[in-house]
Amino acid sequence: MKESIRMWPLWMAVDVVLIVLFALLGRREHEHALSFSGILMTALPFLIAYVVMTLLSRPWLTINKLFPAGVLVWVGTVAAGLALRIAFGSTAAVPFIIVASLVLGLFLMGRRLLTSLVAKRLDK
Repeated sequence: MKESIRMWPLWMAVDVVLIVLFALLGRREHEHALSFSGILMTALPFLIAYVVMTLLSRPWLTINKLFPAGVLVWVGTVAAGLALRIAFGSTAAVPFIIVASLVLGLFLMGRRLLTSLVAKRLDK
């Protein structure tokens, strides 16, 4: 487990890729342009929120923990990301809030679950 904790920048990068994937999939599903700038503008509020929440959670200690750090990063990323999205002039309809919560939960918590399971297997 200590090796996976030392690799927190890598796990943070994986989470960032997953957030960008969320934006890309959403834009594709709604037939928006898949330009770099379009994907970035969709992902940016959530990326900013994710980085802040992750750094507040002391990732060098908690990057693979499901609870409470993982839940706080997930919920904080969604809540602050939606607030930033609105502040940046976009909308946040109820269906989008639901989908963002579920998909980011699956991505952020799923990555932590897989990482912790692999780490436990490697520790044996």
